[in-house]
Amino acid sequence: MGKNLTSRNQDYSKWYNELVVKADLAENSAVRGCMVIKPYGFAIWEKMQAELDRMFKKTGHQNAYFPLFVPKSLFEAEEQNAEGFAKECAVVTHYRLKNDEDRPGKLKVDPEAKLEEELVVRPTSEAVIWNTYKNWIQSYRDLPIKINQWANVVRWEMRTRLFLRTAEFLWQEGHTAHATREEALEETELMNNIYAEFVENFMAIPVIKGAKTENERFAGAMETYCIEALMQDGKALQAGTSHFLGQNFAKAFDVKYATQNGDLDYVWATSWGVSTRLIGALIMTHSDDNGLVLPPKLAPIQVVIVPIYKGEEQLQQISEVAHELVEQLEEAGVSVKFDDRDTQKPGWKFAQYELQGVPVRLALGPKDLEKGTVELARRDTLTKEFVNRGEVVEKIKGLMVEIQESLFNKARDFRDEHITEVDSFEEFKKVLKEKGGFIAAHWDGTPETENRIKELTKATIRCIPFDGKEEPGKCVLTGKDSARRVLFAKAY
Repeated sequence: MGKNLTSRNQDYSKWYNELVVKADLAENSAVRGCMVIKPYGFAIWEKMQAELDRMFKKTGHQNAYFPLFVPKSLFEAEEQNAEGFAKECAVVTHYRLKNDEDRPGKLKVDPEAKLEEELVVRPTSEAVIWNTYKNWIQSYRDLPIKINQWANVVRWEMRTRLFLRTAEFLWQEGHTAHATREEALEETELMNNIYAEFVENFMAIPVIKGAKTENERFAGAMETYCIEALMQDGKALQAGTSHFLGQNFAKAFDVKYATQNGDLDYVWATSWGVSTRLIGALIMTHSDDNGLVLPPKLAPIQVVIVPIYKGEEQLQQISEVAHELVEQLEEAGVSVKFDDRDTQKPGWKFAQYELQGVPVRLALGPKDLEKGTVELARRDTLTKEFVNRGEVVEKIKGLMVEIQESLFNKARDFRDEHITEVDSFEEFKKVLKEKGGFIAAHWDGTPETENRIKELTKATIRCIPFDGKEEPGKCVLTGKDSARRVLFAKAY
């Protein structure tokens, strides 16, 4: 199995597309712009899901499920939200097909089966959920409500890329209702922190936490907090967002509650989500020209054992040892696969597991049996060494931690080297063209300037970093006063 991946330097975009398909993560489907997530890709998503789900439940959230269809009138209720998503909506207008008399064996839409009210296929669920919350909330005793749903959403995209941007994708969306502004803001911040913790600790991707500008905010939100990551090609990727919705949705759907002193007040809201686009971030942060590189915490298989043998007898002897190792590793909490298929040669298997990013590969041959050793290869550094059989399990337990940390540190060093402070627009354009990455520059705070910079350079303000220091300066484009630097980048 030749890897034959286009190199990242040659064509990063092509490298990414080839890798997703060749590593068996996903493929394009019969529906334009939609993807089939294959078992290996879905196994990574399941690991992400399991961890995030645990973190949500630990912070008092519960899972529920709401309909895929949103009546158009509900969708229109919160104007900013409706306007923001209008261009991406798929709409159901009829509920039946019938035989086409002019073309035997074909079907056509039955014009008599027109829906009284058109249904939007959810691009996000605020409308349908807040319409439901209206029935759930009467008094302060009913608050807070902290609900999450794992679902699919549809945002009709014309230019799609597997995982990064597809017309339908999988995600989780949290929707919470609170009695006070402070509590809703706290929730918004908490969830942004949970996303950051997950992405850094599990995906080994460093992120910058910050707030979006008005231009980049979620439609219908008063504040959007985000985590921004940097990919190897110097482009940024928004890895998660958490929105403070104020009372916008409560007002749109007339959701009021009786306060402790008997007044009626509108409820305060948040929503937050991450999607299968995180798999795109994982691929683009760590992988190399040989294929995927997966952090151990998210690798579907953490260790693979490949036997090298001639004839049945050798295979049997090697298998005995391999099965012992499998048992010991599983007891130590390591997921392991013994690949004894006789349909593929060891060299093919090595290439396959390297392409699929399995963190550690063990090879066992007759010489290893004699010496009581195992050949151990690390995917992240592509180094090999011989390890005594008795020490393999401890060695691998240590490596699981070491590889996870080393991937994070490598990505963080790359990110930190690619944050550049600039003070003039000439410098801004030069850095963007030659180096990429995040550009820390002063901005006068107006949407007009932000739009103009985007028109001129395709770079947008990724976030106003929470840990950025206050330092007065002059806007990089207009020369007007600015209180602090913000981060610009080209983004996915």
